[in-house]
Amino acid sequence: MQPVPPFDAQDLEAIAKVLADTDRGLTGSQIAYLLQDCLVKDIDPSNTKWKRLFNAFVEWQNEKKLGNHVLMFINRAMKPVRYTTDPDGFEFRRTELNKILLLLGMIVGDDGLVRRTEKACNLTDALRRANRLQEALESRGVHEDVLRFCRAELVEENYFHAVFEAMKSIAAKVRTMSGLTSDGAALVTDAFSLGASGAPLLAINALATETDRGEQRGFTNLLIGLFGTIRNPAAHNPKVEWPMSERDALDILTIASLVHRKIDAARKTTP
Repeated sequence: MQPVPPFDAQDLEAIAKVLADTDRGLTGSQIAYLLQDCLVKDIDPSNTKWKRLFNAFVEWQNEKKLGNHVLMFINRAMKPVRYTTDPDGFEFRRTELNKILLLLGMIVGDDGLVRRTEKACNLTDALRRANRLQEALESRGVHEDVLRFCRAELVEENYFHAVFEAMKSIAAKVRTMSGLTSDGAALVTDAFSLGASGAPLLAINALATETDRGEQRGFTNLLIGLFGTIRNPAAHNPKVEWPMSERDALDILTIASLVHRKIDAARKTTP
């Protein structure tokens, strides 16, 4: 490993607090083993976990005038094989570490190793790049309008309000394209329903065949279902009564992306 300059005390403290987090960090025995494995003196074993780790880092760094031991410790603590029964724990520590390391021009990869990368220009940039959900959405090519409406919520890992804002983005686009002012299921019905005339205000295809018309009806029902299942509970239920996991948020936002692409391709008709 090439020589790494010493870390600032604030950086060391932040790293130690992630690795030795009270609920999801390394145990005391794991810290002892890893310090020994890295040939770092465990000078304060009776202290709280994060202070114990912080003091060990500082002592070694003051003696060697290098920060290599910190990266060595992270590499060994983040070995994927340690997390075969706790993959969520791996992702939690990786994400939290990257929020810090990206500001220093480093990142923990999915192989658990620290490597150099483009330095985050500010805290918001670091949080965005460290966010797992944001990364997954961008890798899927999720529609930009979904990301635009809930970018702030994604940075804050506020999945409840992220899906709420994504649903609002759909309603906003339908109103813009249709000229309607209603909302929710009423908006969807007014904009996409075939009605008695068989000519909706917004058509997602040519409506030339029964298959086309079936797709139009199915898309209408899909939107009504999305508003009823997601938009309405998010609008009326407190966040604590309607938990939103990262996995559920990823699936919902992906569906919202599909809806946006369908609406983008829709044409306005004359009912």
